[in-house]
Amino acid sequence: MNKEINFGIGFITGRPNVCRIINSYYEFLLEQVQSLDVKVNFTIFVLFDLGYQYTTRTDFYGIIPSVYKNINIKYITPEAIDEDKKKLMSKFDLSQEDVDLLIGKGYGKARNTIMYYALKRDIDYLLFWDDDEYPLANVKTGKEIEWIKQCNILEHIKNIENADITYGYRCGMMNPVPYIEYNDEVKEEDYKAFIDGLENEVISWDVIQKYRKEDTCISYADMDIALAKKPAEEVKDVGTKNFVLGSGICLNLRHLENIPAFYNPPKARGEDTFFSCALKEKGAKVLRIPTYHFHDSFLKYTGLMKEKFPKVLRRIALDDSGIEQRFLKTTIGWTKYKPLYHYIIERDNYKKIINEAKNNLKNSIPKMNTAFETCDFSCLLKELEEYDKNVKKHYNEYVRATEIWDKLKIDVRDAGEK
Repeated sequence: MNKEINFGIGFITGRPNVCRIINSYYEFLLEQVQSLDVKVNFTIFVLFDLGYQYTTRTDFYGIIPSVYKNINIKYITPEAIDEDKKKLMSKFDLSQEDVDLLIGKGYGKARNTIMYYALKRDIDYLLFWDDDEYPLANVKTGKEIEWIKQCNILEHIKNIENADITYGYRCGMMNPVPYIEYNDEVKEEDYKAFIDGLENEVISWDVIQKYRKEDTCISYADMDIALAKKPAEEVKDVGTKNFVLGSGICLNLRHLENIPAFYNPPKARGEDTFFSCALKEKGAKVLRIPTYHFHDSFLKYTGLMKEKFPKVLRRIALDDSGIEQRFLKTTIGWTKYKPLYHYIIERDNYKKIINEAKNNLKNSIPKMNTAFETCDFSCLLKELEEYDKNVKKHYNEYVRATEIWDKLKIDVRDAGEK
């Protein structure tokens, strides 16, 4: 291990909650690495999107002075991204189309942008951290919950030196899927058809059934993993059966040759899914390490950052404020990346899968519209048809993004650009 480690943490955010996370946990980050025989220099990258929740710049500048004294903070503004695009076109002979495909705002492009900034600043390891996750594990002990702090940074550093990617576990609200009560209007078979129509690597009927057993849709942590008693495990079949999470994933930028670009179809999600598929093509070594992030997808438990630990977690219900619209946006994001996902991993059965999805949505959407009073899921069929029509174009963009990145990352490293 080198005498110094430059450790980067990347936040892609549209919510001011990111400032609360940084302010709440920066001391804990420093504590985790005190026992190491190597100096760790932290840089936190904050790339914000003002259009996500119609926020202002000042919403993202709420980081307290003591953080700046101990950690480098780098804001990536829209103006900085525009300037960097010009530099890339001029210095590395990239076209406007190439830079627009690779960097900018949006899920995949934003991750690529942070990778590019990390590379310019000689970051060794880069951890992506979402603005709704906390380094905590919720272990169920009887009827109550034991909350255990997670040494997320330390576990990545301990395991990543001989790997290309490390990633941990997620607990809490696994998906922004509210609990639905069945009735005469919406029966179990209606909900199943709807979920079958959306199915991808993160959402399926089996997943829904698993979380409904607790009547909360909450995932609880395993005690041995939460206490780091379970060793890191190499993950096989990445991009086929197993997929890394976008948050809690750490990239070994010392192994640049095995780090692909992120990509998602326009205005879709799935950037971590397609990154996983590209990892498979690179033959990257991926380790799953014993650490959790608690996912607070609806920001219902922000008190956790002040160590206000609830003894029970209540389910997310349809009548909770903002839940319906958040779920609608999530289903749209899933629908938009579904065609490319199946085109990459199941091309021989692609047409059959998409046609079945269309039929399931067609049959279930009228029922789901009755359950969600403020939502009209009819748009999902239109989106599925549109992204099915453009799947080959999106596949070519997915391939091209990594081709551009593979050349650029070496050029930037060799040029020592700052």
